Amino acid sequence: MCTMIAMSAAVTGMGKGADGWFRVNQATVGYDHATHSGTEHALLLDFTNYELGVDARVALELDLASGRALMAQLQSAIEAAEASERVA
Repeated sequence: MCTMIAMSAAVTGMGKGADGWFRVNQATVGYDHATHSGTEHALLLDFTNYELGVDARVALELDLASGRALMAQLQSAIEAAEASERVA
């Protein structure tokens, strides 16, 4: 069954695809059928810039435990960056 869970946010960053580095301006997070990970459902992360075409995309499929671990490490890195007073 499709979950239809998908949320997007505007972001500013860079991604590396088959043709090299490109600007990323959107991140989409979802939970639905996996395509490549071998699990029935996966946490889906897409970092894109569709203004550059459909190839300007970096995609991940993670299990939920990996998603939780990634989220915790992102939070820790953000807190450390803010504490270092080197945030732009």
